[in-house]
Amino acid sequence: MRIELATEPGDPQHPNEDYASVALPASGQGGVLVLLDGVTPPPDDVGCAHGVPWFTARLGGALLELSGSFRDMTLPETLSAALSRTAEVHRSTCDLSHARTPQATVVAARWSPGTVEYLVLSDSVLLVEHPDGSVRPVLDSRLDELPPAVQALRDAVRALPRGSAERAAAGREYGAAVEALRNAEGGFFTAAADPAVAARAVTGSFPRSEVRSLTALSDGASRWVEVFGEGSWADCLAVVRKEGPQALVDRVRAAEAADPAGARFPRGKSRDDATVILVEP
Repeated sequence: MRIELATEPGDPQHPNEDYASVALPASGQGGVLVLLDGVTPPPDDVGCAHGVPWFTARLGGALLELSGSFRDMTLPETLSAALSRTAEVHRSTCDLSHARTPQATVVAARWSPGTVEYLVLSDSVLLVEHPDGSVRPVLDSRLDELPPAVQALRDAVRALPRGSAERAAAGREYGAAVEALRNAEGGFFTAAADPAVAARAVTGSFPRSEVRSLTALSDGASRWVEVFGEGSWADCLAVVRKEGPQALVDRVRAAEAADPAGARFPRGKSRDDATVILVEP
């Protein structure tokens, strides 16, 4: 079995909001991987005293334990239970009803001798490689399928001069429109404090014989494909398998450095936390 991971903050002066882990139960009958990408909040109050890194560590640890130890539970059930457990830890001290209470995207995969299960919520990615070398990306595309009016607001922001007051104002309008769709019908979903969101995840399974490898990517790593267009998902996996997860992170950093202001490749952050997990079960 091969297990490799790499994670790196987008800004060395700020904590990494990603979480990455792999567990192999003592029975030797499979394993589980978990990757969370914490959602960076705006600078104003979000109702929680703990912050996103605290939240991703708590939620990720709970999800890893439950997914690895309670194999009679489905992955959505383990995510729901992990969200409930995490919420209870700070319900008495924090406003969990706040729209920007700490939250994260989720990738989880669990394998046994017979089956590989997966769960993806929001814009992190799971790449499933089959024995013939083909690669299937498991994606939750809802964040990319926002209503046309919201997409028009985004395009209007990008058309305005960088650093201008007009662009700043348009950016605030666009941001508010996106926020109104977070964890709402017709919008997109992230793991925050509501355990019911687990039912919104993209889930499925494959026979174990149909899976050669699993690669989980936070959106800071998947931007090598999705933002910079440096290659296909198969190309992305080829880099990770041949050179290791850190090589993909390094290539993302090089692409970010070549376009620091996002003029050629518009993106929300010039640099983002980037995490890659590779497992060949």
